[in-house]
Amino acid sequence: MHTCAPMWVVAVIPMGGRMPVTIKDIARVAGVSHTTVSRALKGNPAISIETTDRIRKIAQQMGYTPSAVAQSLLSQRTQTIGMVITTIADPFVVRVVEGVEGVAQAADYSVFLATSHNNPNQENAVVETLHRRRVDAIIVTSSRVGSLYSSRLEQIKIPIVLINNQEEGEYLHSIRSNDIQGARLAVEYLLGLGHRRIGYLGCTNRPRSNQRRLSGYQAALQQAGIQPDPNLIANVAADTDIERGKAGFHLYAQAGATAVFCFNDLTAIGLMMEARRQGVAVPAQLSVMGFDNIEAAMYVTPPLTTVAQPLLELGRQAMQMTLALLDGKLVHDIRLPCTLVERESVAAPGR
Repeated sequence: MHTCAPMWVVAVIPMGGRMPVTIKDIARVAGVSHTTVSRALKGNPAISIETTDRIRKIAQQMGYTPSAVAQSLLSQRTQTIGMVITTIADPFVVRVVEGVEGVAQAADYSVFLATSHNNPNQENAVVETLHRRRVDAIIVTSSRVGSLYSSRLEQIKIPIVLINNQEEGEYLHSIRSNDIQGARLAVEYLLGLGHRRIGYLGCTNRPRSNQRRLSGYQAALQQAGIQPDPNLIANVAADTDIERGKAGFHLYAQAGATAVFCFNDLTAIGLMMEARRQGVAVPAQLSVMGFDNIEAAMYVTPPLTTVAQPLLELGRQAMQMTLALLDGKLVHDIRLPCTLVERESVAAPGR
């Protein structure tokens, strides 16, 4: 039996215990039929402008609020989007959700969040729960189920859009950063400063994006005529990204890396924390490069040089893709370019 992540619902109780105003109440005050009120509130041209204005004014004075449930029954839509995230503690998620919500609110949609904690079974269970709650579409970040959703689309009949899919296989409705291009940017920058012993500190719980970043790392080295050294590559299993970074210090201590390109910013921060504990100066003795450009990257010491994923744009375009699918439009996989953000954690070797 799978346990779904909790979802929070806020109930609004009318002040003073008063019952909500209905269309029939407005009709009684206006002296017209409830059908006339309904049509007027919807802007039906069959009702005169004068009558429409009078009914809307009465509705406003009475504090009428349209029933979302009734509207959804008529439109066959609930104006809600379910969004599955790994965890609310992941700083990557914050900007992505912000991008989704910005587009959703402009289109008069609400977003429900649920967490999967990188667990494929829980991710499946959460998606099924959101579907039972009759959301109009579902957006999943860092999916561990991925292309298996293709077979579910015909059954549940609502769009599912993946952001940074982590499962092998093709999936039509997906959007991601160009990990290979971003990793090449990072390594080419380090090579340009004179580094030749460049390590890669990867992860095991986000396999697809990790493999793409590793491929970009290897391609940049090979382009420079450097054969990647297996001793400089570590895919570390750890409970947290910070712990992964700390465990990856051996790339410097044992493998002799002068620079390390990390899977993400939190891993890079963990590596810098361990370097400080070991008395190794960053960047004078070891250069550290991150990936993501989370907000914390600006505030660590030294500020982290990193590759920026377009997090806000990932969320925006995922929601735009979702709206296009709801309108019956054809969409295709999207890849967004990454950019380099220069700060102070990287310098020429032996500075």
